[in-house]
Amino acid sequence: MAQHQVPQFIEVEDKIFGPLTFRQFIYILGSAGFAFMAFRLLPFFFAFIVGAPVVALGLALAFYKVNNKPFILTLEAAFKYVIGSKLYIWRKEPKERKKLKEIQEESVSMNIPRLSNSKLEDLSWGLDIKEQEEE
Repeated sequence: MAQHQVPQFIEVEDKIFGPLTFRQFIYILGSAGFAFMAFRLLPFFFAFIVGAPVVALGLALAFYKVNNKPFILTLEAAFKYVIGSKLYIWRKEPKERKKLKEIQEESVSMNIPRLSNSKLEDLSWGLDIKEQEEE
């Protein structure tokens, strides 16, 4: 019976270019290439304004981690949030305020039936009997 080794540490990428993984190398190479082209084609001031954020993004993609996850996943989630539709389930709507006189007039005009103690006990007893019959 042949034994096979089980791969371990599959989440860790291999270091291919010195201390860099292939993905880190591509991010740095791409941002450095863009910055080089910007400095060759544009005046220094404009090249710095355009190139510095791209280099910063490349370095963040290569090395920065948010909650021990690569920055690219955070960037992807932010992009999906901005582009995606949003569902609002509840919105608080301001209520109309009634004046105290209007409330008192409404309460006077309403005819609220009152239960006496004996009627309340009869109702309670009737409910208790129905619950016992259902069991």
